[in-house]
Amino acid sequence: MRFIHTSDWHLGKTLEGQSRIEEQIKFCEDFINIVNENNIDMVIIAGDIYDTSNPPAVAEKLFYKTVSKLANNGQRCILIISGNHDNPERLSAATPLAHEQGIIILGNPLSKSEVAKYNGFEIIEAKEGCVKLKINDEKIVVITLPYPSEKRLNEVILQNNEDKERQQTYSQKIGEIFTELESNFEKDSINIAVSHLFVTGGESTDSERPIELGGSLLVEKKHLPSKAQYIALGHLHKPQKASQRLNAYYSGSPLQYSKDERAYTKGAYIVDVKADKKAKIEEIYFNNYKPIEVFKCNGIEEALQICEENKERDIWSYFEIKTEEVISQSNIKKMKDILKDIIEIKPIITSQYEHDHIDMKDKSMAEMFKEFYSFSRGLEPKGELMDLFLDIINEEGETEDETN
Repeated sequence: MRFIHTSDWHLGKTLEGQSRIEEQIKFCEDFINIVNENNIDMVIIAGDIYDTSNPPAVAEKLFYKTVSKLANNGQRCILIISGNHDNPERLSAATPLAHEQGIIILGNPLSKSEVAKYNGFEIIEAKEGCVKLKINDEKIVVITLPYPSEKRLNEVILQNNEDKERQQTYSQKIGEIFTELESNFEKDSINIAVSHLFVTGGESTDSERPIELGGSLLVEKKHLPSKAQYIALGHLHKPQKASQRLNAYYSGSPLQYSKDERAYTKGAYIVDVKADKKAKIEEIYFNNYKPIEVFKCNGIEEALQICEENKERDIWSYFEIKTEEVISQSNIKKMKDILKDIIEIKPIITSQYEHDHIDMKDKSMAEMFKEFYSFSRGLEPKGELMDLFLDIINEEGETEDETN
């Protein structure tokens, strides 16, 4: 049996307010082709389908259209779990329609599917946190743990063990659930685990929303399901192996979602596996539809030259410019006229800021904020940002009045 492991699509995600939907559409089109060309029997998407719990309609439409094409009216099994960015109830809302096509969506810890037979595979048993499949005359057991927030995890633990002492750490609770779920594995079946977790030692990036506070929601490697032939993980955006002892992998996100994700290629894992045999794992790489570039310049003239040299490229760009004075709005406009999609122009002031000692008492808070923002980022604050700032100032003013 051959499956592909991907995660962290973050459909609807923006880059500093700039839409990434065109890149995401291209990725989804290419992913469908990759799945078809590689004769994939099952697609596993390990959480963070969307970037927010309330995704835009265009993102939801793209997702449903994509997984419907992947499923091909029940020819291929699609298994999806929720991540920490997803609203599990909203993600699972499409289950009745999805189930008809052979798309399994699991939102909460210990969610269950339904027994069903499709054109290309069969769900032969459906239990809490476990689905047993038959694909190509092979039996596959998949244990699943969609993103277990501490609240959801405690609800599951207390529901199943009302009288048991509940003083374990978060990681121990995860380990206990995996141990129970592993009892579903069989000697003559292909045994897979799928979850959305932050395993200790994983390399994170700036674009991930933290799912742990002070290390409390980290999962130790020893608490992962040791009997699984492959563990498909979601959350971390850098593709990586989560354990040297186990076949536990993060597939990573399909696109560069922050500056620090420029250093490695995005992709997914294609896994060939048979019952009671070691899994064969191959990494497949995705196109970089619109690279993120960081340009470090000595002066505005070099920055303008870089803009000219790259004006034909479709890129997102950040500029860090060493300068002895604040970059003028006219020069900022010149840069943005030459090169589109500049995300940030950050001046690195090499001399004392000449306006340090200007008397600010005659300036409004809005004017001072605009000057500070332009000085620190090289761009004027947008309307929404200014509105938010003024709302905060007004709220603070009202609070002071009430106190007085």
